[in-house]
Amino acid sequence: MPGPTLELVENSAELPSHVDVVIIGGGIVGVSAALELVERGKSVAICEKGQIGAEQSSRNWGWVRLSHRDPREMPLMIESVRLWKELDQRTGHKTGYDQCGVTYAATSDAALEAEERSAQVLQSYQVPARILSQDEALEHFPDPSLGVKGALHNPQDGRAEPQMAAPAIARAVKDKGGSLHQNCAVRTVETTDGKVSAVVTEHGRIDCGAVLVAGGVWSRLFLGNLGIELPLLRTKGNVQRIAPVVGGPEGTLKHPEFTMRKRADGGYTIASARPSRYQLTPDSFRLFTKFLPTLMKEWRNVSLGIGPAFFDALRSPRHWKATDITPFEKNRILDPEPDTKGLDKALSAVKASFKPFKEAKVAQRWAGYIDVMPDVVPVISETIGVKNGVPGLYVATGFSGHGFGLGTGAGRLAADLITGQGPCVDPTPFRLHRFSNGSKIIPMGGILQR
Repeated sequence: MPGPTLELVENSAELPSHVDVVIIGGGIVGVSAALELVERGKSVAICEKGQIGAEQSSRNWGWVRLSHRDPREMPLMIESVRLWKELDQRTGHKTGYDQCGVTYAATSDAALEAEERSAQVLQSYQVPARILSQDEALEHFPDPSLGVKGALHNPQDGRAEPQMAAPAIARAVKDKGGSLHQNCAVRTVETTDGKVSAVVTEHGRIDCGAVLVAGGVWSRLFLGNLGIELPLLRTKGNVQRIAPVVGGPEGTLKHPEFTMRKRADGGYTIASARPSRYQLTPDSFRLFTKFLPTLMKEWRNVSLGIGPAFFDALRSPRHWKATDITPFEKNRILDPEPDTKGLDKALSAVKASFKPFKEAKVAQRWAGYIDVMPDVVPVISETIGVKNGVPGLYVATGFSGHGFGLGTGAGRLAADLITGQGPCVDPTPFRLHRFSNGSKIIPMGGILQR
């Protein structure tokens, strides 16, 4: 089956010779940053090697959640939700956002106690989450065989449509005077007097004063060519789209065996809540020490293997010149094979629990690669302060499966840093140099696609 079908966005007619800021990557974070910048009067060009939102920004679950967040992300997520609420009106385009609430089932006493702690954390931020009793939870999960003992319900969690959101924001960027270029890979960044002065794309050069690298799993490779170390790995998430179902639940649900949310088209997005098999790459060994704390915390949930991704990475060049054809031009859109076994199991659990799904049909299945940092917290940062960092070069990546919901706030924070405006939240937890200045790497939350 093909990957998700995105709404199309037209390219701008010509590559500009000069802009204030070039955004590398047309995912949810890149287009959100571009929107912030054009609204502040900056000239912006988005350069996307493939299609707007075609990789993980359209392949995620579509959740916009405050629950189960690393405390370091909470202020930014609160800002993100505020921005999601106004996004359709602000852009003039539909993103599918709905603050529908999310229910998180607990199937053991220990899991229920953990959800009770989560509720207390949320309530400390004035989020009205509450614990559902077993009877209340069974209204959402009617099959007793699922073993639900209770649940956390957060009415301020929500969902949006991944295939709509990034294209909608990109259209707004164009509407407000920004420039958009798909199938236009940036090969490298040029500097003058030690500062960013231009990018070289496969279609020509753009003079600029600032560059934001928002390339998801590709960001490590791009920055590595500039001599900047970004300790990023990738893992795979798997998703299936179910054709419209009459009488299915309106709410968004998470059970240890599956997740499900209603889509704007009346269908459902259903996925396994269990991690898929992690495919080792050469970077897995290069970055082993940095990722060891996360591996030790998550080892019960990690299944390792060597597959095509390992050999693809071995064949890919790690360094190139501005005149070379780059890996970004050779692989426009990452489209890995989905884990059908895990998706089948998740759908079977849903069919067993919800009568309207007895005859549910799979419309599409796909997978996507998630960009993961050692502490499972993103980088939204200037590059000054790390080896070979350059004034004017910024990065927003490594969202570790949390990026769709965080995208709006991450874009705002990145724009704040680029323009020198007072940041919307404290940027300290997201600084790139935390991986090189001796800071202790502390993974708090798991790697969960949303």
